[in-house]
Order: sequence, then structure tokens, then C-alpha cells
Amino acid sequence: MSVSWPHALAVWSRNASMYARTWRTNLLPNFFEPVFYLAAIGIGVGAYIEEMGGTSYVRFLAPGLVCVAAMNGASFEVTYNMFVRLNMQRTYDAMLTAPLSPDDVLAGEVLWTLTRVGIYGGSFFVVTILFGLAPLPGALLAIPIIPLAGLLFAAIGIVFTLRIRNIDLYSFYFTLFLTPLFLFSGVFFPLEERLSAAGLVVAELLPLLHPVRFARAAYDGALGPLQLWDLAYILGVSAALLAVARREIRARLIG
Repeated sequence: MSVSWPHALAVWSRNASMYARTWRTNLLPNFFEPVFYLAAIGIGVGAYIEEMGGTSYVRFLAPGLVCVAAMNGASFEVTYNMFVRLNMQRTYDAMLTAPLSPDDVLAGEVLWTLTRVGIYGGSFFVVTILFGLAPLPGALLAIPIIPLAGLLFAAIGIVFTLRIRNIDLYSFYFTLFLTPLFLFSGVFFPLEERLSAAGLVVAELLPLLHPVRFARAAYDGALGPLQLWDLAYILGVSAALLAVARREIRARLIG
């Protein structure tokens, strides 16, 4: 990408200024969703489950829900918010009248999305520490996975946003894509204990699985060679999708 970082930071600054006006209504729903899951499922269901994956159920849930918070923070920013800026407010068209390029716009949107991911995922990570669910200092190794998970889902969401013309299609994105990921990416149960060998092969394709597995290994102090594959998947898929996003945003903004 041919990016002018001062211009990309200008896009970031514009989004940050808008967010500063509405952060309460934006932050609270997305932040508290995983907190509610942690309380209702971890404490409620956890009362009937002695252990999961060699630990208490609520502690088993914690690292996966950190990644879910990062996924949600990225997904909501690059779906509805980006769609409105692209198709309704025509914000990006206005930006191109200044000395900004589509690459600058894309880079700025990714930087801003990672900022929101840091807010949501980082805040929930602190919650797991306050509840005694993040063994320190080992759990600190999970911190890098928060922006990496955000980058992955930012890339996925941006490509989807750039390819649709109808905002109603996001119901398919959230219901038929993000919800199955949430349920079947190892957040709530160890996949290797419940899926067949063929099912585990399919599960390796799921983008949420890799951040969750990395974070849980960090919480357990068990980082190993498999986490190198998780990192390679996250970075490789993110890079490939951002390359597609670059082509799509150039086509949409300059034809």
C-alpha cells in the first residue's frame, strides 16, 4: 500500500472525534455483552460444571470472551459505521477532495478499528484480571492477540462492507457468520473433546478459533508450536483480505 501516515492519522482523528461524542452509547452495549455471558454462563452454568479443559468453567470462558470482545469491537465499526460513511454520508468521497488517497482512507479506518478493539478487548481483559480469572504474569502474553484478532475481523468486515449495497445484508453477516463463530470456535467447550477428526479440520478454517486458542494457551501458560500456526493464520488471512479490501475501496472511490 502507498500510505501517507499523516493522512491516515487524519482519518483516525476524524473517527475518534465523532466517537468522543457518542462513546457512552457505543461502548456500554458492546462491552457488557461478554460480561453478561461471563456472569450468566460462567457463574450460572459453571455452578453445575466442576471443570472444563482442566480448569473451572468460568476461568475456561474468560480468554475466549476476551477475543469475542475484540471481534465485536472490530465488527461493529467496519460494518454499520463504515457502511454509513461510505454509502450514506459519503464521507470518503469528501476525504478524496483533500489530498487523501483510498489507501490512506483504508489505513485510517483500520487504525481506528484497532483503537476500538483495544478499548473493548483491553477493558474486558482487565475485567478478567479483577475477577481473578487471568493468571499473572502469564496471561499478559494474551494481550497481543487482542489487536491481532481485531485486525483479522476488521479485514473480514471491510471486505464484506465494500461488496454490499444493501445495509440489510448485515443481518446475514451477524447471524449466519459471527454467531456460528461465537458458538463453535472453542469459546464454550474444547473442540477436540467433542468434534470428530473431520470436524476439527473444518474448525481450523474458522477465524475466531485461532485468537481464542492462542489466548487460552497464554492464560494456561502453555504457549507452544500450535500458537505459531495460529499467528500465521491470523496474519496471513488478514494480509490477504486487506489486499482485497485495497482493490475494492479503490474501485468504489475512484472507479
